[in-house]
Amino acid sequence: IEFDSTPLQEADIDDNDWDRIERIYNSDESIALDVVGFNRGGLLVDWRSLRGFIPTSQLVHAPTDNNMQERQSFLASRVGDVLHLRVIELNAEKNRLILSERAAQVAVGKRNQILHQLHTGMTVQGTVTNLCEFGAFVDLGGIEGLIHISELSWGRVAHPANMLTSGDSITTYVLDVNERTERIALSIKRLHDDPWENVHQRYTIGDTITVRITNVVDFGAFACIEEGLEGLIHFSELAEGQFLHPRNVVSEGDVVHARILNIDSNGRRLGLSLRNI
Repeated sequence: IEFDSTPLQEADIDDNDWDRIERIYNSDESIALDVVGFNRGGLLVDWRSLRGFIPTSQLVHAPTDNNMQERQSFLASRVGDVLHLRVIELNAEKNRLILSERAAQVAVGKRNQILHQLHTGMTVQGTVTNLCEFGAFVDLGGIEGLIHISELSWGRVAHPANMLTSGDSITTYVLDVNERTERIALSIKRLHDDPWENVHQRYTIGDTITVRITNVVDFGAFACIEEGLEGLIHFSELAEGQFLHPRNVVSEGDVVHARILNIDSNGRRLGLSLRNI
């Protein structure tokens, strides 16, 4: 049976339990709880009158791929298990209680120690624990940070799984640390220079360069010049003569020679042409 993730009704909650669980959270204690259910995102547990949630990314032996059927089977198999957990987030007003099995694996106080040592601008090593549509979670030694999908690369990334795999050891750049909420924002692309900052030093209008077609649309085709640097070949610049659609001229993956028509570093735009090469 799949259990609903909806918190227990407020009438059933003892407000004193929020005070008790907050003391456990502040002391960084671990607690052992029975798994009472699951949903698409993780496991459900009860602590006194409170309903707690353990995201799949916070489980030690969770599947590392994106196979939803396998993940759901794994979560269903954990119902009835007793897990040692630490509270990583709580909000009484929202009836929000988030716990972690991963966090319970480290010594008492280690997570706070790591959190206090982190600061914007530093680079840290971590292990990828979970990939989702909006980014990648990285374990920094008992506390997790998030690399938003927009921070994975200066170029386009359709899904984090196209760049990373769960279990990868990676180096990341610390964008922001919020000690109050224990949220850590990380980046991979900030470890590299923004390719648009000095684009005029590397390319000049009129240059002929080799590019790879990355996307074909009704009004033209996008082409990768280098990682993080993409140009547009407008429909009118694809070929001489008439054709029905850009796909009649180029396809994704094609490597072609193109001429640079214009460069707008501030607008992060670069115009290309396949004509008169």
